[in-house]
Amino acid sequence: MSPNSLTPGSVRSAAALNEQIRALWLRAGGSLSSQEREEYELLVVKWAAAIRGEIIEAA
Repeated sequence: MSPNSLTPGSVRSAAALNEQIRALWLRAGGSLSSQEREEYELLVVKWAAAIRGEIIEAA
């Protein structure tokens, strides 16, 4: 999956994003290319936002 395939503003659960992050690392074999690093960084930012949203929603 390329960073461009991640829809801006799309809402995904932290668990779903975590699975994508894990899958990326598995596909990459533990060493990310520059393109994979960009995808990873985008996923982590989206994951952190999802975590914050889930915490606020739970409160």
